[in-house]
Amino acid sequence: MASYETVKLEKGMYGMPGRTFTQVLESLDPSETYAGTPLEGLDAYQRQLRRFGIRAGGPGSDRVEKFFQTGDSAALFPEYVARSVRQGIEQENLLPSLVATTTQIDSMDYRTIESDPAEDDRSLKPVAEGAALPQTAIRTKDHLVRLKKRGRMLVASYEAIRFQRLDLFTVTLRQIGAYIVRSQLSDAVDVLLNGDDGASPAEAVACSGAKPTYADMVALWGALPPYRLSAMLASTDAMKDILGITEFRDAKAGLNFQGTGKLLSPMGASLLHDPDMAAGKIIGLDKTCALEMVQAGGVTTDSDRLIDRQLERTGISVIAGFSRIFDGAVRVLTYGS
Repeated sequence: MASYETVKLEKGMYGMPGRTFTQVLESLDPSETYAGTPLEGLDAYQRQLRRFGIRAGGPGSDRVEKFFQTGDSAALFPEYVARSVRQGIEQENLLPSLVATTTQIDSMDYRTIESDPAEDDRSLKPVAEGAALPQTAIRTKDHLVRLKKRGRMLVASYEAIRFQRLDLFTVTLRQIGAYIVRSQLSDAVDVLLNGDDGASPAEAVACSGAKPTYADMVALWGALPPYRLSAMLASTDAMKDILGITEFRDAKAGLNFQGTGKLLSPMGASLLHDPDMAAGKIIGLDKTCALEMVQAGGVTTDSDRLIDRQLERTGISVIAGFSRIFDGAVRVLTYGS
């Protein structure tokens, strides 16, 4: 009998400090032992689905009740919920285009570092023999990163969903993930605009008229050096204004938009659409050094309630916050006021 078929599954596997359910499973049933077998390419959780004959997606997916055929298979249900929510997060997630680094923590308190060299410090001038090298000061910030819990409450009785196909239920869970990541994007935008202390507004670049022109976009690009303009974030109205700029209608950029749906500005920066962002602002940033994301774990579910089929009022949440790394790596083009 294969080792994955003898693993004992229980609620306690969700409570291991610093480890996810899948990581605990992997420690009991390592994936590397399946190299060269038909199970190669599956992780420990996917092997457990195979063990209990649970088809979680695609045509002919099983019903929700299939997870609860045994006590062991019921322990897989919270991980299925978390993975489905993560799929929704990944599908809607703009944060990888904004975040330079993601820090995982195991507490609710986190104090990040800062280094904001002056213009003179950034130019590495020749150093005479025996002279001291210029210094780059790195210090701890005087305030904590504000972490926010974002999530949704799953309100459904087991009787209401037990006969539903998992493929359809997954669609609903993915939407919860989409709601979460959109809220996190709003948190990230707030930090980009106002700093992680809420009182350090990003430097503004004034627009020359009621709507941005190509010259204004160039001015935004020119305000960032020595940082590089790699991404631009705009609301729906601001995006319409940008798309109306003549220079943006370049044939190559237009073909890229029509063929892939990806927007590219005349300066080569990625254009990102945030429907919830305030109108009259366009954020330009250097993705490589502007923003840090801080996460306290991943997608969290009320695993005990899910395993016991007590789906009513079951919480699904993520705890995360953001910190601006280099203030100079963010500029805001403002107009219409």
